Amino acid sequence: MSKTTWALDPAHSEIQFKVKHMMISTVTGKFDSFNVEVAAEGDDFNDADISFSAETASVNTGSEQRDGHLRSGDFFDAEAHPALKFKGTSYDAASGELKGDLTIKDITKPVTLEAEFGGIGKDPWGNTKAGFTLSGKINRKDWELNWNAALEAGGVLVSEDVKLLGEIQLVKAA
Repeated sequence: MSKTTWALDPAHSEIQFKVKHMMISTVTGKFDSFNVEVAAEGDDFNDADISFSAETASVNTGSEQRDGHLRSGDFFDAEAHPALKFKGTSYDAASGELKGDLTIKDITKPVTLEAEFGGIGKDPWGNTKAGFTLSGKINRKDWELNWNAALEAGGVLVSEDVKLLGEIQLVKAA
């Protein structure tokens, strides 16, 4: 059986991250420019070939000063490392477990994400679409995203744990 190619529908997709700030509230960020490519043999996406990339310079938290800091060498070093990447190594539709290798700043580590398959449907224009909701958590220090500041009352400014969230809609290639 040949594989079917699926492309990102960017108008109906988003990739977000959430990080605790001062350990009392959460800051949400996203990537404005990213891509997902999928090749799958069946409509269940089991063991599909999945690749994702995001332009690190497209990071957006709603604060230009914070975004500039995230693009700097303290975090993504967007000039030297223009993209972060994820390459799926396995997807099990029954468990919703997506495993793969996440590369940030040329450091590659295995991660496991929960990938809830929303199903397949046709839009009003006859395009076949598939939807996924992704979630997971990483420790940013595993990718040498180490910058932090100590707080006077104890604790740190930015949590090491980063929650990853995604709403991905794919369109089947014609």
